[in-house]
Amino acid sequence: MAEHNSHESHGHEQHGSLKSYVIGFILSVVLTIVPLVVVLNDMMGRTATLSVVLVTAALQFVVQLFFFMHIRESEKPRWNVMALIFGLLIMLTIVIGSIWIMLNNTVAH
Repeated sequence: MAEHNSHESHGHEQHGSLKSYVIGFILSVVLTIVPLVVVLNDMMGRTATLSVVLVTAALQFVVQLFFFMHIRESEKPRWNVMALIFGLLIMLTIVIGSIWIMLNNTVAH
């Protein structure tokens, strides 16, 4: 019986607190409203608007990972974060490389 309680309390420790969820929720709402206001009110030029949308999307991704997915609260959070960064690096290499190839393909022009 005591072993069951220790697992239960251990499992509870891995979830975020109400404060953590509220902070994550508020950040998510702000990071959703900012690009929406910028786009709907046509406040910036095309490049600046695209930059705002991409930066807030990346920040939204980070907020979701840390506040809701609890990426740093497992047994080995360093490995989770390193694996995530490595995966993102591979993805960015593929996407940027593909865009570069498409823009610099002299055979298609």
